Amino acid sequence: MSILLKDVRRALRALVAAPAFTIAAVLSLAIGIGANTAIFSIVDGLLLRPLPYANPERLVILWNRSPGLNITEDWFSTAQYFDIRNGHHGFEQLAIAIGGNYNLTGSGEPERVGTIRVSSSLLQMLGEKAALGRLFVPDEDQPGRTATAILSYGTWARRFGSDPGVLGRKIILNGVPCEIVGVMPRSFSLPREVMPTLDGAEQAEILLPLPLAADASTNRDHEDYNIVGKLKPGVSVSQAQAEMDTLTARLRRQFPEVYPPNGGLTFGIVPLLEQVVGNVRRILYLLLGAVGFVLVIACVNLANLQLSRGIARQKEIAVRSALGATRMRIVRLLLTESVLLAFAGGVAGIALAFLALRAVRLLGPQSVPRVHDVGIGLAALAFTFVVCILSSVLFGLAPALRASRVDVQAALQDTSRTSSGVSAVWGHGNNLRRSLVIAEIALCAMMLIGAGLLIHSFVRARDVNPGFDPRNVLTLELTLTGERYNNKDAILAAYHDLWQRLENLPGVTSAGAVTSLPLSQMFAWGPITVEGRVPQPGEKFINADVRVISGHYLQAMKIPLREGRFFNDDDIAGKPRVAIVDEYMAQQLWPGQDPIGKRLHIGGIGETTSPWITVVGVVGQVKQYTLDSDSRIAYYLPQTQYVTRAMNVAMRCSSSPVALAGAVKQQIHELNPDLPLYNMSTMQERFGNSLARRRFTMLVLGIFAAISLGLAVIGIYGLIAYLVGQGGREVGIRLALGATRANIIALIVRGGMTLALWGVAIGIGGALVVTRLMRSLLFGVGVTDVATFVTVPTLLACVAFVASYFPARRASRIDPNISLRCE
Repeated sequence: MSILLKDVRRALRALVAAPAFTIAAVLSLAIGIGANTAIFSIVDGLLLRPLPYANPERLVILWNRSPGLNITEDWFSTAQYFDIRNGHHGFEQLAIAIGGNYNLTGSGEPERVGTIRVSSSLLQMLGEKAALGRLFVPDEDQPGRTATAILSYGTWARRFGSDPGVLGRKIILNGVPCEIVGVMPRSFSLPREVMPTLDGAEQAEILLPLPLAADASTNRDHEDYNIVGKLKPGVSVSQAQAEMDTLTARLRRQFPEVYPPNGGLTFGIVPLLEQVVGNVRRILYLLLGAVGFVLVIACVNLANLQLSRGIARQKEIAVRSALGATRMRIVRLLLTESVLLAFAGGVAGIALAFLALRAVRLLGPQSVPRVHDVGIGLAALAFTFVVCILSSVLFGLAPALRASRVDVQAALQDTSRTSSGVSAVWGHGNNLRRSLVIAEIALCAMMLIGAGLLIHSFVRARDVNPGFDPRNVLTLELTLTGERYNNKDAILAAYHDLWQRLENLPGVTSAGAVTSLPLSQMFAWGPITVEGRVPQPGEKFINADVRVISGHYLQAMKIPLREGRFFNDDDIAGKPRVAIVDEYMAQQLWPGQDPIGKRLHIGGIGETTSPWITVVGVVGQVKQYTLDSDSRIAYYLPQTQYVTRAMNVAMRCSSSPVALAGAVKQQIHELNPDLPLYNMSTMQERFGNSLARRRFTMLVLGIFAAISLGLAVIGIYGLIAYLVGQGGREVGIRLALGATRANIIALIVRGGMTLALWGVAIGIGGALVVTRLMRSLLFGVGVTDVATFVTVPTLLACVAFVASYFPARRASRIDPNISLRCE
């Protein structure tokens, strides 16, 4: 221990004596270690840390899938819930839920809250207990019971000031009084990632019981429910899925008119953690690999610095050897310095990681799940400790072994430089240093190519035509509830009044609404039958997106009219039903024909109660889900014939829509002071949010690539500068023998460019392998995109030229007389 302490003191003195080297080393390591710690903390928080429920590894969510109908994730009917509950034996517990947004009134300002109705088994299955009051009981699963509610901790604190006497009080939800029977603990959360039917809400703020009607076990309509289950101990997801496949095969045989053969109905079972994380997993693994590259490049640079420093310390090491220090003793001393540098870089890196995580929480995309819970915990600190140890070995061991092989006699006589100058610079010496520079250039090339592909993908996605004009459009969500709107006429009259109010505002050119706003994670689809169409074998219906619109919505969004007309004042109840289809639907269902006048009805073949709907217009196709995915065929129905309470309002303005927000709120308040408006934002904000994950990944990887490029530049410049400094005698000889300054510059730059080209060649080979793992993150760009694979090598070649040129120019100015005399 005393020897170790002596080594630590000597190492500290040596580092203090070389402040420039120490500061550069600590900063390089801080960047590399800090980036790794930050990304690992995110990976730990999102992927490694279990969900905050009891037995989270056994929790799963179910999805209703019909790949033949292009349905990969749909919800369930109540009959399907009973099919699974009664026909599947792999679940210990099963729960059903349906989410939504409700108007909360009756105490304080009206507001829109995320609300979810759940069967009594859900909270028990998650292992939850009430902080105040009770949870739901099985009796509340039956219809006819008193309406009750459980508040989230946040809603209790915000709305009721954490009043413990809140139990028994009434709240008004969509005009219905509900008795508060419980408050959930602060630690409880039920986000949309866990319960996807929370359409438009991030969290469940109020929970309600879900009484099922007497015919629920036979009702196969309205597939609006989420199903969550807990597997029995010892039952794997694959085993449960195999039994589920047997169950759905039976359902297809039993109900062919509901689940046609061409649909391929199956119920998928997905671990709940995988559902929550989604496709963020691939992004995080990509970033984790990228920061690993950054750390390796930083360590390579430090190894080169250590090698240079070892040359400068040859006389010191020779003296220690002459005084009896063994080679192992010298290696241990030099490694001690590396460990101290690594831990100093680790401490600074944790500080940088803390700042980086704070920036991610503030600036990162809101679509990243659990991001606000990410922090630097014990696992991250342990990871940082391991990284410090490994990095100290990575950048310290080879230089220490190299420095310990000193020629004591030559070093003490100060002849080592002159004896080896030429071969060390232009011959076969310094192979280790050259190999390290080639390695960091190769890693840098791989990083830059990956970042370039993401940047190219982002530009392609950003430039996609969404089918509408998002500029100068203000949007908000509105739901008419309560006794005031207890019939269809009252609802239609209120919306008609609203459109007049909004369009009379100065600066508003058109206003309307739609049930499913583009790029807002809203969607609705259902079966349709086309008149005169011969169905494919096994086909019972076609699936299509349906959107109910009101006012001048299509004009407000500037969705172009291709044929026919928009809806007008004659399209009302009692008149023939009409629809507008998008051009994709027209092409698919009536290729080469005029779709105007064609008819369809809602429901499958054989449905006789649904009225025929006549197509009166064709509009452009809209990117409904994301900018980088195609939507289904879609059609629009007028609200005047299909009355809906909840609508997404859209207003086109002649100037900045943000300036009209106050006036819009005032008009809605005058219409009804108890109406909460929510999710007000511009369409451009929604457009930007749809690219948030892609932009975030691109920016983070781009930053890491830029850091790698900077470190590579430092590596090339440092190596060339060192070689020039060591080879002053050779340069002097060449100049004395008649070489021009241009010859010297060309010679040195050629050496630097050779290293760069070797590194780029290896990096391109590595990128051809690594970028295939990024395939799912790319849009409109191939993994071997020619533009990227040409631009990156060209950039690196230019950077290598600049990094080599300045040391070369300095070398060309050496005075041969002074150089040879000094040598």
